[in-house]
Amino acid sequence: MADPKPALVLHLATGGEPLLFALTTDESEKVAGKLAHLLKTGAVETVTTKDDKVVAVNFAHVAAAYVDDLTRKSTVFGMHS
Repeated sequence: MADPKPALVLHLATGGEPLLFALTTDESEKVAGKLAHLLKTGAVETVTTKDDKVVAVNFAHVAAAYVDDLTRKSTVFGMHS
């Protein structure tokens, strides 16, 4: 089985393709625990990507967000096949 490749997936309220940010396992666990709060409050949060870049995300412009494993073949809003 391939090593997991966690990523933050952001679907913007304006539509278009989702934004994907590769994360470390530790960062993905930290971010996943905050997502519901961030979306409810429309907060701005910094996320550190796998390649040590710091990204500020304004969750007021995000319609849906989740952490997923990019090694999966296909995903539709949490349903894996």
